[in-house]
Amino acid sequence: MRITILFISLLFLSFPFLSAQTGLYLSDTVTVEASRLGLKSDQMGKFVSLIDRQQIENLPVRSVDELLRFLPGVEIQARGAFGTQADISMRGGTFNQVLVLMDGMRINDPLTGHFQTYLPVTLEEIERIEILRGPGSAQYGPDAVGGVINIITRTFSITPKSTQNVRVGGNAGQYGLLGAETGLWNAGKKVRVGAGGRWISSDGQPLPSGNLADFKIRTATASLGIDLGKGWDLAMRTGRDTRTFQAQYFYTTSTFDESREETGRWWNQARLSHKSAKGDTRLDISYLSSTDSFLFNPAFAANIHQTGFLNANLHHLQQVNSRLSWAAGAQASRRAIESNDRGDHADTHMGAYAMLYAQPVNDLHLSGSLRVDQDVNYGTEVTPQLNASYQLGQLTLRSSVGRSIRAADYTERFVSTGLAGPLSPLRNLGNPDLVAETAWSYEAGLDMNIVKGLSLSLTGFQRQGRNLIDYVLTNFENIPRQGNLTQGADYLYASNLSSLNTTGLELFIQENTSLGSAYTLHVDAGYTFLNADSPDGTLSKYLSNIARHQVTGRAALLHKRFSLGLQTLWRQRDAASATAIGATLEPTFMIWHLQGQVFFFDQKVALQGQVFNMFNEQYSDLLGAQMPGRWWVTGLSLQLGR
Repeated sequence: MRITILFISLLFLSFPFLSAQTGLYLSDTVTVEASRLGLKSDQMGKFVSLIDRQQIENLPVRSVDELLRFLPGVEIQARGAFGTQADISMRGGTFNQVLVLMDGMRINDPLTGHFQTYLPVTLEEIERIEILRGPGSAQYGPDAVGGVINIITRTFSITPKSTQNVRVGGNAGQYGLLGAETGLWNAGKKVRVGAGGRWISSDGQPLPSGNLADFKIRTATASLGIDLGKGWDLAMRTGRDTRTFQAQYFYTTSTFDESREETGRWWNQARLSHKSAKGDTRLDISYLSSTDSFLFNPAFAANIHQTGFLNANLHHLQQVNSRLSWAAGAQASRRAIESNDRGDHADTHMGAYAMLYAQPVNDLHLSGSLRVDQDVNYGTEVTPQLNASYQLGQLTLRSSVGRSIRAADYTERFVSTGLAGPLSPLRNLGNPDLVAETAWSYEAGLDMNIVKGLSLSLTGFQRQGRNLIDYVLTNFENIPRQGNLTQGADYLYASNLSSLNTTGLELFIQENTSLGSAYTLHVDAGYTFLNADSPDGTLSKYLSNIARHQVTGRAALLHKRFSLGLQTLWRQRDAASATAIGATLEPTFMIWHLQGQVFFFDQKVALQGQVFNMFNEQYSDLLGAQMPGRWWVTGLSLQLGR
């Protein structure tokens, strides 16, 4: 209770310092690339957040999921420290209902949505991150149900000014933690070069089972951009991410669970673009290759999977005049898997879309999208979307309506179906007969500067989902394929839920201001409310874990000689327990992270200190997957360039 009062006091004490300058996350001067229409955030009719490089550098984060964890409307369900494994949920959906993009190209793995945050990119190479809440299937196709996250790297953002920067850093902490980070960026008039690396490992904190939550993460990336002249540009990127970690109870609450996992992802992307005075054409090609070795128990053989995802997208944006523009594009992809557990499969997908933006009168912005997708798993689907925003001085009113779709991934369709039995109870079990999810989403909201010193965003939304896919506790007798099951046992069986209506509210307050000539203060706070109503009352694995209330807060005080960053999160959800393994899911928890830096030699050298979960809260995001307690980390970094 005292901590909650302290948090509320912190937020209210920050309000007198707020100004009407550009916000930390929202900006009406930045083009949102994920809109695909070249729109500013205040023209889109949706709740959009933009995270820039300064925030990445000045908050206590080591991975993308830690960066997103404290944003309103985003729920990170982590399984381990420092980005070891985490799912992203938006607006009460499952992790499979969030589309993650790397420079505009989908990086969701066809094997499982659990790979969302295995991103082959370092924080050093990220220019900014765009978070679009609500459906995006009309622009990007399947999976964009709860929202879209677009990670934009420096090379693909085509930074216009010449810059050079080299950063090298190392850190150490409790539980044998050792890490190193490197980043190189050089942008000239014609050539852009970027590279980065991240290495971090730990013996891990002790778990209630007696095991150690050890992990080892390795990431290396390189990119090249070339201005070919006459409006032509070529950008290329390659990245590799590998990780090994203890995964006990990450995915099941079975007493047989002694899981360890080893993953590898290799991402390659190329973009050829041409930009003229009124037109922008882009051809993007990407290839994602993934390997996963999952050992559930040493007594059983490991599940070994190899997946490939080849994707191509052609997009053209045409500016007719200052009040009218249109865009159109086509996408084709092929996904494939080889697995001793899920079998060997290959699927193709094609999609085409058209988009229109119009400003019929001053301050009224309308945009619409229509997409057709053809997939071997669900046939032909049409997804429309319509957005509107209206500006009244310091107030922007916005609304949106759209349809979204999602098909089951290979894990939901085939997990454990190819294993020899009898399978132990409470394991996840795939269902080849799953049909695609569909949903209609509606939202309305506003963004405003209430007074000088306070800016606010408020959004209400509803999503009406049908045939949602999740794992439901099901008895052996009710599962059609029983050949490798234990008679009488219960399993978490992938199923279509008849319907689920989700209603929510998002509130966001922010500031970004100078305090005199020496200090800069960034503060924001967010609140999210969610209510999910299933008419048949079915309790499913991941949907039942969504938080009903979530409060987030961030603050960063910057000075040329030092910086301080503070983050906090409070979450309330349904309690749960797994008595067989002695695990509980607390109905509420609150965590705080703190970071400090002291700069030397004209900010070229930084001495850093971080405290994660500084009040040593005992909590889990998912039942059984115990999150770390207090963790101290110190580091030193050297930065050269301009």
